Amino acid sequence: MSFTQAILEALESLNGNKMRSGLTVLGIVIGVAAVIAMLAVGNGAQASITGSISSIGTNLLFVFSGSPNQEGPPGSGGRSGNNERPLTLGDANALLDQFAAPSVEMIAPAIQGNGLLSFSSEKASTSISGVTPEYYQVRNLELTEGEFINQEHILGRMSVVVLGPETAITLFGHADGVVGETIRIEGQPFRIIGVLVARGGGAFGSEDNAAYIPFTTAQARLIKRSSRDQVDVIFVQATTAEAVPSAVEEISSIIRQRHRTPVGLDDFTVFTQQDFLSIFSQITGVLTIFLGGIAGISLLVGGIGIMNIMLVSVTERTKEIGLRKALGARKRDILLQFLTESSLLSLIGGIIGIIFGWLIARIVEQVATATGNTFVPIVGMDAVLLSTGFSAIIGLFFGIYPASRAANLEPVEALRYE
Repeated sequence: MSFTQAILEALESLNGNKMRSGLTVLGIVIGVAAVIAMLAVGNGAQASITGSISSIGTNLLFVFSGSPNQEGPPGSGGRSGNNERPLTLGDANALLDQFAAPSVEMIAPAIQGNGLLSFSSEKASTSISGVTPEYYQVRNLELTEGEFINQEHILGRMSVVVLGPETAITLFGHADGVVGETIRIEGQPFRIIGVLVARGGGAFGSEDNAAYIPFTTAQARLIKRSSRDQVDVIFVQATTAEAVPSAVEEISSIIRQRHRTPVGLDDFTVFTQQDFLSIFSQITGVLTIFLGGIAGISLLVGGIGIMNIMLVSVTERTKEIGLRKALGARKRDILLQFLTESSLLSLIGGIIGIIFGWLIARIVEQVATATGNTFVPIVGMDAVLLSTGFSAIIGLFFGIYPASRAANLEPVEALRYE
């Protein structure tokens, strides 16, 4: 029996049981669609997160207090061990020494906390950062309206605030036209002087749900630390992306010297954008594999459905198999016939599943856009090849036993089967 003839006979057999074949194909369709959709969502999430981090700038570095080996996230509230010194404004200013740190372009020390913002009856719990004017350029921020914190605000310890767009929407219902309004932060009045452009999630959570006040104001009134010049994090802008490794060494050398700590016993941590990208890529990669594995279970269920329907088909066509063998059909012809049928079921299901998986990914994108989130699921060729290849293998694997059972039937016994 030729391969073309086997395909034609398989199509004829499947067409004779349309409802049963359709339901069997449906199991494969759901499995393939689920795998493609889940992998697309995982890849889209990874691209969205890494894109948000990269948009901050590839030449950005973060200096936290605390040893790289300490438990918990670095820079969490300025905590440090008994023998560790916190970062200070003196440490930050020392990094501007062009002789000791030629790879450092600009620095922006900050203290960070959380607080309750309110306007009329509306309230928002958000992160509050005490920053300097340099923070705007170092973090590569943009304003939709108003201005950012300047030196006059710092010197006067003014009660002014710049809001992230999400915080503005929570308090006012919109992010435009709010400059000049007065809100309360932990019960204290602050005048809004600017609203930032939406950026989405960052290395420290959503940067859209945030409030920025002058560094000196935060020190004196909202975010208290053990010493007046203590900072939680120092943001450093290297001269170029290529200069980041040199900047790391220079920063480490300066702070190590100031804190009098030997190499290997640092009481501070220097992170780069690449470090955060690697961490988030690993997390989203594991998430994508997990989602794909969960969806792959449905493919396995679809494969069991194929084996079940093929076993039923063998039982129903026992006399036909005996007649074919009596007329000279070889064992491999019968084997090829039933393997072709199971493979066609999985192939048809795989093709339809690809279309449905792509449609599901597009629906997720539309829902995300409608809810104000910029999220684009990525249907990669690897996901398509993986799911269709897996479905084809499942079709062959679960078709082998029924096909082998049909091929091994004795002609006489098959002809006598009722």
